[in-house]
Amino acid sequence: MSDAAQISAIIAAHEGTEGPLLPILHALQDAFGFVPEAAHAPISAALGITQAELHGVLHFYHDFRAEPAKRHVIRVCRAEACQSMGAEGMIARLEAALGVKLGASDEKVSLEAVYCLGLCACGPAAQVNDQLIGRATPERLAAEVSA
Repeated sequence: MSDAAQISAIIAAHEGTEGPLLPILHALQDAFGFVPEAAHAPISAALGITQAELHGVLHFYHDFRAEPAKRHVIRVCRAEACQSMGAEGMIARLEAALGVKLGASDEKVSLEAVYCLGLCACGPAAQVNDQLIGRATPERLAAEVSA
């Protein structure tokens, strides 16, 4: 099945449901590993929303990607609770350990900021791929992507 046909099938499968936008975006991400730009116009047309509205949703939710993820994705919480537990210092040490700046990636890892992973009592919090990590340290996060 071509990408265009797969995009059309995903949109059609959710089009008649209540609040179809997020389920469509999740299904596209599951199918492609990201939300392809080729899907933007068909989604907008099918749901009667502007591409600006779609763009806003895609950038509001940090889980949606515009391109395939690197082999490892590290997300570090920068919300207030984690900041109070030393997240900023941990990020600086993690950037040095990985050689990757926050918001950037290399061939192996993407380092991203998020603003709450729901582990506020266990800050600083991080997520490596799909694994949540409380009381994260740069050493542990670097080890997770080296394994």
